[in-house]
Amino acid sequence: MTWPLRPGDTVALVAPAGPVTVEKLAAGAAVLESWGLRVRRATGLLARHPQLPYLAGTDAERARDFTEAWLDPEVTAVFAARGGYGCPRVLDLLDWEALRQAPPTLFAGSSDTTALHDAVGARLGLPTLFCPMPATSYFDAAAAAHLRATLFEPGTVRVLTGPEAGPLVPGRAEGRLVGGNLSLLAAGAGTPGTRPARDGIAVLEDVGEEPYRIDRMLTQLLRAGWFAGVRGIVLGSWTGCGDPRAVREVLRDRLGPLGVPVLCGLRFGHCPSALTVPLGVPAELDAAAARVVVRQRRGPGDVSSSCRS
Repeated sequence: MTWPLRPGDTVALVAPAGPVTVEKLAAGAAVLESWGLRVRRATGLLARHPQLPYLAGTDAERARDFTEAWLDPEVTAVFAARGGYGCPRVLDLLDWEALRQAPPTLFAGSSDTTALHDAVGARLGLPTLFCPMPATSYFDAAAAAHLRATLFEPGTVRVLTGPEAGPLVPGRAEGRLVGGNLSLLAAGAGTPGTRPARDGIAVLEDVGEEPYRIDRMLTQLLRAGWFAGVRGIVLGSWTGCGDPRAVREVLRDRLGPLGVPVLCGLRFGHCPSALTVPLGVPAELDAAAARVVVRQRRGPGDVSSSCRS
């Protein structure tokens, strides 16, 4: 496994969803290079779909770029430059068997790339990083610093907490971290290659969704059985989602009856100074103590300083 990274490693930047701006891309790539990484830009990184302006290139082009980056033997990690919309459109165009046969690669991104996190975890059994993306406004100094530490020295950032975090439902739980952006999880529920929250700790966040829409998406996941067997829940940012008190009440109403610990206010997702959250790795949740502790065990899919091969 190629995580942790080392200075001199090659990483690929791809645009699997929305179009990327030149200015933000240049700034983000410069940060990655300042860490000693060699940045390889996908062929269609700055492409635009000929008819649909919200997509970075055609579905086939975006799938090609992701596949080429993943299969490149020199690439240790694939970073989504930004989210937006489009990742679900490429999932059925990827050759998952070829990706499975390739040496394990680390995928990093957030927002719409939740669809890729889900598929990589479910189909390839690999951990991923739900993190701020280089060509976005959320890739600020604090967010970049936490991502850098997670990439190179994961043992130094095992405890995820923050001043705004607190219990919605107190309690403790253990399980693998799973989830991401609520909208994408709800949209993908029941489709091939998705990963439910059973026996895991679900992490959820979103942006620009009114409380009733958050209610609708949580209800969809509840009715689809996505939360069946979940052990705990960690809630991140809800930027632009209306009155925070109203959002909190929706979260309490929909998630409280599950009877599992729920931590809210952890700073990850669409917010400044966002934390990087590893997915697919074991962790301990202590809602009352307002923290998630990422474990470091040896074994397939676990974070370990000895897992590089």
